[in-house]
Amino acid sequence: MRKQYNLTQVELSEKSGVGLRFVRELEQGKQTLRLDKVNQVLNLFNYEVGAVLMSRKEEL
Repeated sequence: MRKQYNLTQVELSEKSGVGLRFVRELEQGKQTLRLDKVNQVLNLFNYEVGAVLMSRKEEL
């Protein structure tokens, strides 16, 4: 999305209020990122992620 909006990593970092390192880790697919910071970035594009409650069926 960053590239679709013609933003550099630095610009995305500044506009979203997160560090440049965080943007790089996000784009590299780091598995452990703070959800609040991910949402800070996604809010620029009118998106948000969150947990979804799902029931698990127990196997008998």
